[in-house]
Amino acid sequence: MDTTLLRTEGPSGLQRILLRGAGQVMFQNNAWTGLFFLAGICWGAWQNGTHVVFWGALAGLIVSTAAGWLLGLPGREGDQGLWGFNGVLVGCAFPTFVGNTGWMWLALLLCAALTTWVRTGLNRALAAWRINSLTFPFVLCTWLFLLAARALAGLPDDRMADPALPAAVVPAGEWRFSELAVWWLRGIAQVFLIDSWGTGLLFLAGLLAASWRAALWAAAGSAAGLALALLFGASGADIAAGLYGFSSVLTAIALATVFYRPGWRSALWALLGVAVTFFVQAGMNVLLAPVGLATLTAPFCLATWLFLLPLVRLDDAGHPDHSNWEAENKRHLAPPDARV
Repeated sequence: MDTTLLRTEGPSGLQRILLRGAGQVMFQNNAWTGLFFLAGICWGAWQNGTHVVFWGALAGLIVSTAAGWLLGLPGREGDQGLWGFNGVLVGCAFPTFVGNTGWMWLALLLCAALTTWVRTGLNRALAAWRINSLTFPFVLCTWLFLLAARALAGLPDDRMADPALPAAVVPAGEWRFSELAVWWLRGIAQVFLIDSWGTGLLFLAGLLAASWRAALWAAAGSAAGLALALLFGASGADIAAGLYGFSSVLTAIALATVFYRPGWRSALWALLGVAVTFFVQAGMNVLLAPVGLATLTAPFCLATWLFLLPLVRLDDAGHPDHSNWEAENKRHLAPPDARV
C-alpha cells in the first residue's frame, strides 16, 4: 500500500487531493476548481431543498479516494484527484434518484468505492485502444445499483422516472432570451445532476480558475446542445432542465482542450463531437426510457470515444495516446507547477 502521499502532505495535502477529485469531473487538476464545484453543488442542493445531494457528493468523493489508497493504487493518480471524480458523481446521483434511507447511504458508499477499482480495470482494458474510461465507471456502477433498486424495498425508487415507452414529444414553445440564459447555465450545472443556473455560474468560475479554454468550451458546449435541441424540437421540459447540455459540455472540453492540442482543427473536431453527442443523448433517452434510467454521462463517454478511437493526429506531431488525460493536459496546456 502506497502511504507516501498522505504521510508527506498531511491534512492540507489530503484536502487538496479531494478538491482535485471534484475538479477532475471536468478534467481540471486544480483544487480551486474543485472548491467552486463543491460550492456549486452546495448552492444548488440548498436552492432545491435537496441538501442530502451535497452530503452524498462529499461522502462519495471521500470514500472513492480512500478506496484508491486502501487498494494501494499509484499515489500519483491519487495526487491528481483521479480516484475521486467518479465517486463524487455517484454521491450526487444516489440521493437524486433513490429515497433517503440508511440502506441508500450504504449502497452509495459501496458504489462510490467500486468506481475506483472499476476505473482501474477499464483503463487497463481500454489501453489497447489508447483511450480512457472517462466517467463510464460512474455510469456503469450507478446503472447497476439503480436497476437493483427496482427490486429492493430498502432502496426506494420513487425518485426515478417511471418505466415507459417513448411518447409524443412536446417541444419548447415561445421563449425569451432570459429563459435561454437559464437553460444554458443549467446545462453546465447538470454535469453534477444539479438543476440550478446559479450552480452553472459557479462551475464556470471554477473552470476559469484553472483554464479559460475549458470555461469557454464548457459554455460553448452547453450553448450548442441547447441550440440543437431547440432546432430539432426536443422535449421542452428536458431543454428547460438543461438535460441536452451537460454531456455536450464534457465532450467539448475533452476534444477541444484535453485530448487534442487546442487549435482550429481541434475546435472543429470538438464542434462535430458536440453535435454527435446531442444525437447520442436523444437516442439514449429513448433507449433507457423503458427501464426508467437516466443516461447520466453515458452520451458523453460514447460520443467522445467515437472521436478518440480513430487517433486522428490533427495538430499533434506524434501518434496520439488518449489513455491518460493528465499527460495530455501537461503536454498541451499549463506546466505541472502552475496547478493548485
